[in-house]
Amino acid sequence: MSDPHLPGDPPIPLILRRSARARRISLRISQLDGRVTLTLPKRLAEREAMDFARSKEDWIRRHLDARGDDVVVGIGSELPLGGRMYPVRAGTGRRVEIMADGIFVPGPPERAGKRLCSHLKEIARDRLAGASDDYAARLGRSYARISLRDTRSRWGSCTSDGGLMYSWRLIMAPPEVLDYVAAHEVAHLAEMNHSPAFWAGVTRIYGDYGPPRRWLRAHGSTLHRYKF
Repeated sequence: MSDPHLPGDPPIPLILRRSARARRISLRISQLDGRVTLTLPKRLAEREAMDFARSKEDWIRRHLDARGDDVVVGIGSELPLGGRMYPVRAGTGRRVEIMADGIFVPGPPERAGKRLCSHLKEIARDRLAGASDDYAARLGRSYARISLRDTRSRWGSCTSDGGLMYSWRLIMAPPEVLDYVAAHEVAHLAEMNHSPAFWAGVTRIYGDYGPPRRWLRAHGSTLHRYKF
């Protein structure tokens, strides 16, 4: 049997998941990678799930179109950095250079994506360490360490022993968004919860966190479209 999908141009692959807890069919489109998942009751026939998907096809295609296609980063592509779009161009010399008219990546074109990714991680570590230092000083607390990951479900975290973790992709977001996430995680050094006291701490060390928080909710998933 072929993998489940909606035919058309383009065809839409479907992931069918059975759940003993499901009482009806539910549909979810991941904003991170565009995967379409149907969760269905354990004993429901697969044809009923496919009928449901076909009934929602127009809605599915509208949402996938709004999400946009993934971008393979390389020479000739465009990439957000600090909230601004930059063209990626072939460079000379030994280091990646970020200029007003583009990001210049030296070396073999087929390795440009990986080389640029490594450079962005270096910049992200510097920016996030600096922001964490500043907000920790304002809070009057210290953290134990910083680590960077390519997380899909969260932009940062704080462990009970003071370890801070951030998504390196924050370097692509506007600077105030990166700063807000750093302040948010640093505030957890004092309050390991999301109580009113926690949010008061974020306000004290950062200020009005509403705009960057809304930006993340509205646009954060687009940062995962860029494939290196």
